[in-house]
Amino acid sequence: MGQGILLSAGADIDFMIHGVFSYELFGQTVWITTTHVCVLIVMLVITAFCIAANRAVKHASDVPGTFQNVVELVVEMLDKMIGGVMGKFSPKFRNYIGTIFIFILLSNISGLFGLRPPTADYGVTFAMGIMTFVLIHYNQFKYQKVKGVIAGLCDPWPIWAPINIIGDIAVPISLSLRLFANVLSGTVMLALVYALLSKIAIIWPAALHVYFDLFSGAIQTYVFCMLTMTYITNACTTDE
Repeated sequence: MGQGILLSAGADIDFMIHGVFSYELFGQTVWITTTHVCVLIVMLVITAFCIAANRAVKHASDVPGTFQNVVELVVEMLDKMIGGVMGKFSPKFRNYIGTIFIFILLSNISGLFGLRPPTADYGVTFAMGIMTFVLIHYNQFKYQKVKGVIAGLCDPWPIWAPINIIGDIAVPISLSLRLFANVLSGTVMLALVYALLSKIAIIWPAALHVYFDLFSGAIQTYVFCMLTMTYITNACTTDE
């Protein structure tokens, strides 16, 4: 019976995955989807905030206003979080970690404003996982050199090298899938609620939005950044 209900309402379920427009590129049709639009909106919001923050800091007064207090609070909290995990390496990576933290957080909570969270698309989360993967191994070769990297792959015995290689390759996949699956599950559940309970889905779904978009979104942002910082710090750490 439950399956019948889902099938009968399937046409009304909107997961907000739509093609906005398409264009031809090298003989192939390429679609601009709602994910691209939402990513652009989040990036514009971040850019506008950064421009406003830059002006607020340049014209800072002895008695800071509300916006200046918000900017200083955000920067202090991010610096404290990054410094607590990465220690002496934090100055080199705080821009990257701070950027992805703000981007992921805004993407996750964008559902509160009627947008489809960009992080509910695996193409977005996988790209961030790849960036982290590149940073990890770039710094691993920079600080540990080739000899240290090989020694790490052969730890505790050379026979473990294939398993360690698989573990390294799995890092961007696990990072991206964890974020993607948690955000997508919230998006799907809310879509089902609105489709199947549309007649009574008034006001009370706001509590679900607070949980899935705000609470769960903030946790997943913290988890992604915390794992990223841990992996990069381990890559920069030597035995010396």
